[in-house]
Amino acid sequence: MKAISAIVITLLAVILVAVGAFWYFTRLLQPPAAGSTVKNLTFEIKSGQTVKEISVNLEQAGMIRDDRIFRIYIWLEGLTSKLQAGSYTLNTGQSVETLVAVLTKGDADSNEVKFLVQEGLTVRQIADIYGRTFAAELKQPAETLASDFRNVAAVSDSRDILPGRTYEFLIDKPATAGLEGFLYPDTYRVYKDASPAQVIQKMLDNFNIKVDQSMRDRIARTDLNLFQTLTLASIVEKEVRSDTDRRMVADLFKRRLAMNMPMQSDATVNFVTNKESLQPTIDDTKVASPYNTYLNTGLPPGPICNPSLSSIEAVINPEPNDFLYYLNAPDGRTIFSRTFDEHKINKAKYLD
Repeated sequence: MKAISAIVITLLAVILVAVGAFWYFTRLLQPPAAGSTVKNLTFEIKSGQTVKEISVNLEQAGMIRDDRIFRIYIWLEGLTSKLQAGSYTLNTGQSVETLVAVLTKGDADSNEVKFLVQEGLTVRQIADIYGRTFAAELKQPAETLASDFRNVAAVSDSRDILPGRTYEFLIDKPATAGLEGFLYPDTYRVYKDASPAQVIQKMLDNFNIKVDQSMRDRIARTDLNLFQTLTLASIVEKEVRSDTDRRMVADLFKRRLAMNMPMQSDATVNFVTNKESLQPTIDDTKVASPYNTYLNTGLPPGPICNPSLSSIEAVINPEPNDFLYYLNAPDGRTIFSRTFDEHKINKAKYLD
């Protein structure tokens, strides 16, 4: 009888503890304020912030009662990776459930705009987008803003535009090179009055996240450093479209470089002439420039655009093959050849 009583008491104790824990948990999910004490606050989630950093900031701002309970709720709901960067107008009368719904929808305040940077754009093209996007907000001509952006991106040392801010991944970059290749293509949410330096900081911070240390460690085990990898990846980005073709062309270019054979990349000629030709003219290929890989062997002085992760990955992990030539057919296909004679036949077949 005593044993039964002990079991009953134990079960009651467990139930009471569970009920107490549930009551405590649900209480901490409630708004920290009510009625006339509710305050509106601006809260920002920065790109790359962890759930812990966000929850601590929410508690410090008075938006939630306990940062640990917020993290537990996020985890239970399977929303750990769903919080969206942006600036939000929140109030202290919102429950954790309501806050999470707002912050995971990404419905940030209208004082931000989307700044879309497509893969393979050059600094000049990104600058033009910046100019068009912010001209009305900053009340300046788009051309002036674009010029300001290009000037900032041309600075070789990030500390000159972001005082005290250094990026380890820029260590391989020559002192004479700007930030071409490092402005990671993505969709950004930025303040409507964001300066070129602020936008570029977001892009460099994003590069640091996307081209992470594990990827940089893999690059370190290849025959190219990070800057050289980005340079080759930028050419691959502009030359071919599919991931498979990128890996093939990356290997082809690497073998040409090893043979001290000119890369003869049309994309580098387009970079020099500021054109987007499928097939540059003979005169274009003769334009004197260190970026013209028809006239010079080896890699050009630096990236010719800001490449995608796919192109960077292709250079790190190319697809071995024995082709030395290729062309892009008008229908988008990449036609590979082993010999120059075979290449000439393919040019006559697909391009002439």
